[in-house]
Amino acid sequence: MGDSASYIRMVHHLIEECIIFNMSKEECMEALSKHANIKPVITSTVWKELEKENKEFFEAYTKRREDRSASEMETRQRIQNMVSEPSKRDSQD
Repeated sequence: MGDSASYIRMVHHLIEECIIFNMSKEECMEALSKHANIKPVITSTVWKELEKENKEFFEAYTKRREDRSASEMETRQRIQNMVSEPSKRDSQD
C-alpha cells in the first residue's frame, strides 16, 4: 500500500505543477502521459478527487481559465481587425 500511496502523492504533486502552469485537466492528462508516463485515467481520477476535496478552488480556477481564454480570444480578434483595416483602406483607394 505504501508504494501506491506515494505514487498518488507524486501524481497529486504533478497535477499541482500543471495548475501552476494554468493547464486544463485534459492538458495535464496529456502532459503527464507524455512526460511522466502516467496513464491519463490515473491523472483524471486524482484530479477528480482533488476537485471533490477543493471544490471552491477548482470552481474559481475554472472560471479564471475561462475568463482568460475569453480575454485572449477578444485580444486576437482586435489584433486581426487592426491588421485587416489597413488592407481594407488600401483596397478602397
